[in-house]
Amino acid sequence: MDTIERIPTGIEGLDRILKGGIPRNFVVAVVGEPGTGKTIFCIHFIAQGLIVGEPGIYVTTEESRESIIKQAAMFGFNYKRHVDEGRLVIIDALSGLKTDPWSVDRLDVEELISKVIEAKKYLGYGHTRVVIDSMSAFWLDKPAMARKYSYLVKRIFSKWDITLILVSQYAVTTSLGFGFGVEHVADGIIRFRKRIINGRLRRFLIVEKMRQTPHDTQVYEIDIIDGKGLVVLKPYRVTREEIAMPYSVIKKIIEAEIRKNLELVGSENTQDLEE
Repeated sequence: MDTIERIPTGIEGLDRILKGGIPRNFVVAVVGEPGTGKTIFCIHFIAQGLIVGEPGIYVTTEESRESIIKQAAMFGFNYKRHVDEGRLVIIDALSGLKTDPWSVDRLDVEELISKVIEAKKYLGYGHTRVVIDSMSAFWLDKPAMARKYSYLVKRIFSKWDITLILVSQYAVTTSLGFGFGVEHVADGIIRFRKRIINGRLRRFLIVEKMRQTPHDTQVYEIDIIDGKGLVVLKPYRVTREEIAMPYSVIKKIIEAEIRKNLELVGSENTQDLEE
């Protein structure tokens, strides 16, 4: 008998893939290129929690709070009402200004953790859904810190009855990827992809990992529909050409790996000098 408590994502087709949803208190990496549907997935995830009475915390590092509220409204979710009622906190980590209690003035992981815990206490006891969109912003200039930062976030939030979504702007399951830190510490990985096929943009997702639970491992085509949001269409048979990474992405990954190694060497040299 299945005794795992699952947290529905609010996306019917994805919940079928996950056999009901994400296991409670998991850390899930949501990874992929820009424009693949990651933020819309996150909006659904938080909105579904609000529908069933679970408060939410949405950390935005790459869009304004107002942008997230407007996008949610496009798909029928009234985020503003939930913010006003004290059931949703949207932490603005983009503007760089402390304009209100739920904004941070610099991209510092420890400061962000403190702010999320503050928001969790404000929202009260019980299970809370948390999204950090995205974690990539914290290591753009220091990719070697990706795993350390991701582990720190997971370790601290594991004590707070939180199911956590960590977004990474582009990641591949390899030590060369920008989001390798998130992927290595995550309990689950949902990867979003996009391709131009026959002159048309098409989007896909695949659940690559979800511990402690069976899940469908097929690639699924998805779409983003006005007034409805993200929908899962059907399994899709992909060719090697369709899933291959573009050269521009490979180039960035190699550059990031070189930069990471230089940082590690510099850190070791500094340590030797101190000794």
